[in-house]
Amino acid sequence: MKALVFHGPGESAWEDVADPGIQDATDAVVRVDAVTICGTDLHILKGDLPEVRPGTVLGHEAVGEIVDVGGDVRTVRPGDRVLVSCITACGRCRYCRESMYGQCRGGGGWILGHSIDGTQAEYVRVPHADLSTHLLPGAVDSKDAVLLADIFPTAYEVGVLNGRVRPADTVVVVGAGPIGLAAIATARLYTPGKIIAVDLAPARLDAAKRLGADAVATAGEEAEQLVADLTEGVGADVVIEAVGVPASFEACTRMVRPGGHVANVGVHGKPVTLHLEDLWSKSVTITTGLVDTYSTPTLLRMTAAGQLPTSSLVTHTLPLDAMEEAYDVFSRAADTGALKVVLGAPQHDALTVRAS
Repeated sequence: MKALVFHGPGESAWEDVADPGIQDATDAVVRVDAVTICGTDLHILKGDLPEVRPGTVLGHEAVGEIVDVGGDVRTVRPGDRVLVSCITACGRCRYCRESMYGQCRGGGGWILGHSIDGTQAEYVRVPHADLSTHLLPGAVDSKDAVLLADIFPTAYEVGVLNGRVRPADTVVVVGAGPIGLAAIATARLYTPGKIIAVDLAPARLDAAKRLGADAVATAGEEAEQLVADLTEGVGADVVIEAVGVPASFEACTRMVRPGGHVANVGVHGKPVTLHLEDLWSKSVTITTGLVDTYSTPTLLRMTAAGQLPTSSLVTHTLPLDAMEEAYDVFSRAADTGALKVVLGAPQHDALTVRAS
């Protein structure tokens, strides 16, 4: 089969690799119908995650059809159309029993495209398939469903829920890329008083306004002054960091009010200075997190009901074999206007019901 293979910092190629097969009784093999590229994939290519070995197939988000299953798989079978979660869960370890699937100690967690071959391929092996795939109704289009593999649960769980967004809050989202935009969309579920989006790219700020941001600002002093002006100098109740660079994290800690929350979602490849000399007395809560994807079934039901603006985040669709072009488009988002690039994405217009 063909797959996008990581060969070291700055090097990858769409090339022939061996077809995946069942290795453990809990595995499934999925034919990939739709896949997307994550900012984390760009971090890997930059060398920010040195644990990813050269030769690894990248990607951790996909929609596809089950083509084979191991003998212990009970909830899916060949022919089923499924969402492949970015997080794999054994379901038995201490962390899985606490719904902290991202910390799975039984061979799960974030492994696809990280420690094992991932989804940016024609086929992918999915370990622990019972808990790591989700059946999809035919009425949910692939290009919508694939956004539930990572960005929506990440934004919702690590940003909105960890940040404890509440009604009437002032919420600042720093970084209006796909994760930040998904954070804006899911923060609105809690009726905050106002949402302020911060980014360097005018096109992304425009997208933030379309998704519900009440105000936008260019990153830097302009953003900090706007937050001060809109909160009478107090600061924001919740600030969500969705960039992953030191300057954006430090700006978040300056914009949060005493007693507020900073929810870090961004993937950081460099050390960040934590200014405790300013923060120690302010009762600020700072959270970090790898997504657990416990919210995926809820988000999937909302998508099927038309309650999440998934389609508005997809700016480019390409065939699966245009993977190298897709990476170029996505990595130059400031020039191309890319938010989410989806590859494959066949249409599924008829509702399919599987007999139990």
